[in-house]
Amino acid sequence: MEQLKTTGAPTIEWRHDARQVPYRAALAEQEARNTAIAEGRADELIWMLEHPPVYTAGTSAPADELVDPRFEVVETGRGGRYTYHGPGQRVGYVLLNLATRGRDVRRFVHGVENWVIATLGDFGVEAWAVPERIGIWTRDVDGSEAKIGAIGVRVRKWVTMHGFAVNLAPDLSHFSGIVPCGIADYGVTSLARLGLAVAPEEWDGALRERAGDFLAAIQSPE
Repeated sequence: MEQLKTTGAPTIEWRHDARQVPYRAALAEQEARNTAIAEGRADELIWMLEHPPVYTAGTSAPADELVDPRFEVVETGRGGRYTYHGPGQRVGYVLLNLATRGRDVRRFVHGVENWVIATLGDFGVEAWAVPERIGIWTRDVDGSEAKIGAIGVRVRKWVTMHGFAVNLAPDLSHFSGIVPCGIADYGVTSLARLGLAVAPEEWDGALRERAGDFLAAIQSPE
């Protein structure tokens, strides 16, 4: 088991899965780990993985945004609307105890956004968050604004679940079965579409290099 350690902070398990993990199995494991972390029976967890093709529904997903349910659809309990996960998209599940970090959900979400944005910058991709639109955005090959990453979290017993997903090289046509995150006016892009070949382990390694900055950013200043 790999670990992340920062001075004076709890041990965090860093898990890297090369295999595809079925979405329902990952969700069940998150829910069990969430309870164990809240009860002090397990370390916190950052889990990097990919899923077989699946559409996931957040708590505010309307039925008319599921355009073509060609893949399994799973209700998740996280915030947000419909999201696609599949091969070529790297998912990061972040299970941290906010009770020891000031109980500030907004600071946590902004910390996740900035972590992903900074890591994309390490690969030469300028990206940003937009307050009125969920997700991580960049310039597509035609110069238009397009979504390259998704953010979706749930907090239960002050322990976070779910996290983020970044498009390394997925089949972008799979996104057409939904209105991604309820935003119909913008496209979806990937690092591969932008001309960058980034392997999953390379992406995971870059995220890990910046994990200390992320953890410092979400820690209560008190």
